[in-house]
Amino acid sequence: MGVQRRVDLSIIIPVLNEAEGINECISRLQALVGNRSIELIIVDGDPSGSTIQVIHDGTVKKLIAERGRARQMNAGASLASGSLLLFLHADSILPNNAFQSIFSAMDDEKTVAGAFDLGVASERAVFRITERYVALRTRLTRIPFGDQAIFLRRDFFNKLGGYSDIPLMEDIDLMKRIRKSGDRIVIIPEKVLTSARRWEREGILYCTCRNWLLQILYSLGVSPMRLARWYRF
Repeated sequence: MGVQRRVDLSIIIPVLNEAEGINECISRLQALVGNRSIELIIVDGDPSGSTIQVIHDGTVKKLIAERGRARQMNAGASLASGSLLLFLHADSILPNNAFQSIFSAMDDEKTVAGAFDLGVASERAVFRITERYVALRTRLTRIPFGDQAIFLRRDFFNKLGGYSDIPLMEDIDLMKRIRKSGDRIVIIPEKVLTSARRWEREGILYCTCRNWLLQILYSLGVSPMRLARWYRF
Protein backbone atom coordinates (compact mmCIF):
# COMPACT_ATOMS: atom_id res chain seq x y z
CA MET A 1 0.00 0.00 0.00
CA GLY A 2 1.52 3.33 -1.10
CA VAL A 3 2.01 6.32 1.12
CA GLN A 4 -0.59 9.00 0.39
CA ARG A 5 1.01 12.30 -0.56
CA ARG A 6 0.09 15.28 1.60
CA VAL A 7 -2.04 17.86 -0.19
CA ASP A 8 -0.95 21.44 0.43
CA LEU A 9 -3.86 23.23 -1.21
CA SER A 10 -7.35 22.30 -2.37
CA ILE A 11 -8.83 24.52 -5.07
CA ILE A 12 -12.63 24.48 -5.07
CA ILE A 13 -14.44 25.80 -8.13
CA PRO A 14 -18.25 26.03 -8.13
CA VAL A 15 -19.58 25.90 -11.69
CA LEU A 16 -22.84 26.22 -13.60
CA ASN A 17 -22.93 26.05 -17.40
CA GLU A 18 -19.15 26.45 -17.71
CA ALA A 19 -18.52 23.54 -20.12
CA GLU A 20 -17.06 25.80 -22.78
CA GLY A 21 -14.17 27.07 -20.68
CA ILE A 22 -13.65 24.60 -17.84
CA ASN A 23 -10.80 22.63 -19.43
CA GLU A 24 -8.90 25.82 -20.19
CA CYS A 25 -9.42 26.89 -16.57
CA ILE A 26 -8.01 23.57 -15.34
CA SER A 27 -5.02 23.76 -17.71
CA ARG A 28 -4.15 27.25 -16.48
CA LEU A 29 -4.17 26.08 -12.88
CA GLN A 30 -2.14 22.94 -13.59
CA ALA A 31 0.52 25.11 -15.26
CA LEU A 32 1.00 27.03 -12.00
CA VAL A 33 1.38 24.06 -9.65
CA GLY A 34 5.17 23.70 -9.53
CA ASN A 35 6.44 21.37 -6.80
CA ARG A 36 3.45 21.80 -4.50
CA SER A 37 0.76 19.15 -4.05
CA ILE A 38 -2.50 20.72 -5.17
CA GLU A 39 -5.89 19.15 -5.83
CA LEU A 40 -8.72 20.53 -7.95
CA ILE A 41 -12.34 20.04 -6.95
CA ILE A 42 -15.03 21.07 -9.43
CA VAL A 43 -18.57 21.27 -8.05
CA ASP A 44 -21.36 21.39 -10.62
CA GLY A 45 -24.67 23.01 -9.72
CA ASP A 46 -26.37 21.45 -12.75
CA PRO A 47 -28.07 18.15 -11.77
CA SER A 48 -27.09 16.71 -15.16
CA GLY A 49 -23.42 17.55 -14.60
CA SER A 50 -23.13 19.38 -17.91
CA THR A 51 -19.82 21.00 -16.93
CA ILE A 52 -18.02 18.21 -15.13
CA GLN A 53 -18.84 15.63 -17.80
CA VAL A 54 -16.61 17.42 -20.32
CA ILE A 55 -13.53 17.56 -18.04
CA HIS A 56 -10.57 15.73 -19.60
CA ASP A 57 -8.18 15.67 -16.62
CA GLY A 58 -8.68 12.45 -14.68
CA THR A 59 -7.00 13.80 -11.53
CA VAL A 60 -9.74 16.37 -10.94
CA LYS A 61 -12.30 15.58 -8.26
CA LYS A 62 -15.80 16.10 -9.65
CA LEU A 63 -19.16 16.19 -7.93
CA ILE A 64 -22.69 17.50 -8.30
CA ALA A 65 -24.25 19.56 -5.53
CA GLU A 66 -27.44 21.48 -5.03
CA ARG A 67 -27.30 24.71 -7.02
CA GLY A 68 -26.07 27.74 -5.11
CA ARG A 69 -22.51 28.98 -4.77
CA ALA A 70 -22.42 28.58 -0.96
CA ARG A 71 -23.80 25.05 -1.10
CA GLN A 72 -21.48 24.05 -3.92
CA MET A 73 -18.40 25.43 -2.17
CA ASN A 74 -19.32 23.75 1.12
CA ALA A 75 -19.80 20.46 -0.75
CA GLY A 76 -16.37 20.84 -2.33
CA ALA A 77 -14.76 21.71 0.99
CA SER A 78 -16.20 18.54 2.51
CA LEU A 79 -14.14 16.51 0.01
CA ALA A 80 -10.98 18.58 0.36
CA SER A 81 -7.85 17.10 1.90
CA GLY A 82 -5.59 20.16 1.61
CA SER A 83 -4.49 22.07 4.67
CA LEU A 84 -5.48 25.24 2.81
CA LEU A 85 -8.61 25.91 0.77
CA LEU A 86 -8.84 28.26 -2.21
CA PHE A 87 -12.28 29.17 -3.54
CA LEU A 88 -12.03 30.25 -7.16
CA HIS A 89 -14.49 31.35 -9.83
CA ALA A 90 -14.21 29.43 -13.09
CA ASP A 91 -13.73 32.63 -15.10
CA SER A 92 -10.99 34.03 -12.84
CA ILE A 93 -7.28 33.90 -13.73
CA LEU A 94 -4.73 33.71 -10.93
CA PRO A 95 -1.39 35.56 -11.14
CA ASN A 96 1.60 33.40 -12.07
CA ASN A 97 3.01 33.39 -8.53
CA ALA A 98 -0.38 32.88 -6.87
CA PHE A 99 0.38 29.66 -5.02
CA GLN A 100 3.72 30.83 -3.69
CA SER A 101 2.08 34.06 -2.56
CA ILE A 102 -0.62 32.11 -0.72
CA PHE A 103 1.83 29.81 1.02
CA SER A 104 4.08 32.72 1.99
CA ALA A 105 1.13 34.65 3.42
CA MET A 106 -0.08 31.65 5.40
CA ASP A 107 3.36 30.98 6.87
CA ASP A 108 2.31 33.54 9.47
CA GLU A 109 0.29 31.47 11.94
CA LYS A 110 -1.76 34.54 12.91
CA THR A 111 -3.19 34.74 9.39
CA VAL A 112 -6.25 32.55 8.86
CA ALA A 113 -7.56 33.81 5.51
CA GLY A 114 -6.84 36.08 2.62
CA ALA A 115 -7.51 37.07 -0.96
CA PHE A 116 -5.95 38.89 -3.90
CA ASP A 117 -6.52 42.32 -5.32
CA LEU A 118 -9.11 42.38 -8.09
CA GLY A 119 -8.32 42.88 -11.75
CA VAL A 120 -10.82 42.93 -14.60
CA ALA A 121 -9.89 41.22 -17.86
CA SER A 122 -10.74 44.15 -20.11
CA GLU A 123 -8.81 47.03 -21.67
CA ARG A 124 -11.62 49.51 -20.95
CA ALA A 125 -10.41 52.36 -18.75
CA VAL A 126 -13.54 52.34 -16.60
CA PHE A 127 -12.45 49.02 -15.09
CA ARG A 128 -9.21 50.56 -13.82
CA ILE A 129 -11.43 52.78 -11.66
CA THR A 130 -13.28 49.69 -10.47
CA GLU A 131 -10.00 48.00 -9.58
CA ARG A 132 -8.79 50.98 -7.56
CA TYR A 133 -12.10 51.25 -5.75
CA VAL A 134 -12.05 47.55 -4.83
CA ALA A 135 -8.43 47.77 -3.63
CA LEU A 136 -9.31 50.69 -1.36
CA ARG A 137 -12.52 49.13 -0.10
CA THR A 138 -10.82 45.83 0.66
CA ARG A 139 -8.04 47.45 2.67
CA LEU A 140 -10.42 49.63 4.65
CA THR A 141 -12.91 46.88 5.47
CA ARG A 142 -10.69 43.76 5.32
CA ILE A 143 -13.65 42.09 3.59
CA PRO A 144 -12.63 40.74 0.16
CA PHE A 145 -15.30 39.35 -2.14
CA GLY A 146 -15.47 35.95 -3.80
CA ASP A 147 -14.10 37.12 -7.14
CA GLN A 148 -10.86 38.00 -5.34
CA ALA A 149 -10.06 34.28 -4.84
CA ILE A 150 -10.60 33.79 -1.10
CA PHE A 151 -8.33 31.29 0.68
CA LEU A 152 -8.45 29.95 4.24
CA ARG A 153 -6.99 27.33 6.52
CA ARG A 154 -9.21 24.26 6.20
CA ASP A 155 -9.44 23.64 9.95
CA PHE A 156 -10.45 27.25 10.53
CA PHE A 157 -13.06 27.09 7.74
CA ASN A 158 -14.56 23.98 9.33
CA LYS A 159 -14.51 25.61 12.76
CA LEU A 160 -16.53 28.51 11.34
CA GLY A 161 -19.06 26.09 9.91
CA GLY A 162 -18.22 26.95 6.32
CA TYR A 163 -20.28 29.29 4.18
CA SER A 164 -23.72 30.21 5.44
CA ASP A 165 -26.53 28.65 3.41
CA ILE A 166 -27.66 31.87 1.75
CA PRO A 167 -28.21 32.60 -1.97
CA LEU A 168 -26.15 35.80 -2.05
CA MET A 169 -23.48 37.61 -0.02
CA GLU A 170 -22.03 34.35 1.28
CA ASP A 171 -18.50 35.69 0.78
CA ILE A 172 -19.18 38.91 2.70
CA ASP A 173 -20.89 36.96 5.47
CA LEU A 174 -17.89 34.66 5.84
CA MET A 175 -15.36 37.50 5.90
CA LYS A 176 -17.43 39.43 8.44
CA ARG A 177 -17.45 36.41 10.74
CA ILE A 178 -13.68 36.12 10.44
CA ARG A 179 -13.16 39.81 11.10
CA LYS A 180 -15.52 39.66 14.09
CA SER A 181 -13.43 36.84 15.54
CA GLY A 182 -10.40 39.14 15.47
CA ASP A 183 -8.36 36.84 13.24
CA ARG A 184 -6.10 38.18 10.52
CA ILE A 185 -7.11 38.48 6.87
CA VAL A 186 -4.29 39.25 4.43
CA ILE A 187 -4.69 40.97 1.06
CA ILE A 188 -2.10 39.97 -1.54
CA PRO A 189 -1.35 42.94 -3.86
CA GLU A 190 -1.14 40.84 -7.03
CA LYS A 191 -4.34 40.85 -9.09
CA VAL A 192 -6.60 37.93 -9.87
CA LEU A 193 -8.25 38.68 -13.20
CA THR A 194 -11.98 38.21 -13.34
CA SER A 195 -14.03 38.14 -16.53
CA ALA A 196 -15.85 41.30 -17.58
CA ARG A 197 -18.64 39.25 -19.16
CA ARG A 198 -21.32 40.10 -16.58
CA TRP A 199 -20.61 43.84 -16.80
CA GLU A 200 -20.63 43.66 -20.59
CA ARG A 201 -23.80 41.58 -20.72
CA GLU A 202 -25.81 43.66 -18.22
CA GLY A 203 -24.21 47.04 -18.87
CA ILE A 204 -21.34 48.50 -16.84
CA LEU A 205 -23.36 51.28 -15.20
CA TYR A 206 -26.35 49.10 -14.38
CA CYS A 207 -24.24 46.22 -13.07
CA THR A 208 -22.04 48.47 -10.90
CA CYS A 209 -24.93 50.44 -9.42
CA ARG A 210 -26.96 47.29 -8.81
CA ASN A 211 -24.05 45.68 -6.97
CA TRP A 212 -23.46 48.77 -4.83
CA LEU A 213 -27.16 48.95 -3.97
CA LEU A 214 -27.25 45.28 -2.98
CA GLN A 215 -24.19 45.74 -0.76
CA ILE A 216 -25.71 48.79 0.93
CA LEU A 217 -29.04 47.04 1.52
CA TYR A 218 -27.25 43.99 2.92
CA SER A 219 -25.24 46.19 5.29
CA LEU A 220 -28.54 47.72 6.44
CA GLY A 221 -29.89 44.30 7.33
CA VAL A 222 -31.91 43.26 4.27
CA SER A 223 -31.79 39.46 4.02
CA PRO A 224 -29.86 37.78 1.17
CA MET A 225 -33.04 35.87 0.30
CA ARG A 226 -34.80 39.13 -0.56
CA LEU A 227 -31.74 40.58 -2.30
CA ALA A 228 -31.41 37.52 -4.52
CA ARG A 229 -34.63 38.55 -6.30
CA TRP A 230 -32.73 41.44 -7.92
CA TYR A 231 -29.64 39.46 -8.88
CA ARG A 232 -29.55 37.27 -11.99
CA PHE A 233 -27.35 34.18 -11.49
